[in-house]
Amino acid sequence: QVQLVESGGGLVQAGGSLRLSCAASGRTFSDYHMGWFRRPPGKEREFVAAITKSGISTYYADSVKGRFTISRDNAKNTAYLQLNSLKPEDTAVYYCAADRFYTGSHVSPEEYDYWGQGTQVTVSS
Repeated sequence: QVQLVESGGGLVQAGGSLRLSCAASGRTFSDYHMGWFRRPPGKEREFVAAITKSGISTYYADSVKGRFTISRDNAKNTAYLQLNSLKPEDTAVYYCAADRFYTGSHVSPEEYDYWGQGTQVTVSS
């Protein structure tokens, strides 16, 4: 019911910032909770942040809390992830995901129904 396309990744130096975007198709974007996950090289996909359908509530992994900000603009069918104070360990492919019906945990990849293709974030030291 929804297609997701991430953009905004790139190469930055430690301490720098990036803003990732996740563009969703269709006019039912507000029916989905949204999440951001990342896969560091050679590691499993891990939870980064999530936001509820209305955008009122947000959730963050401990590793990014205070540095990253998730947001959404339902009128533009777009979710965002602002990455500040980047560290080399933030290097990963970042994925956005959409969850239509909550089944247990917003930190679990299995919770989400649709995924984007990912965008590469590389942080140099």
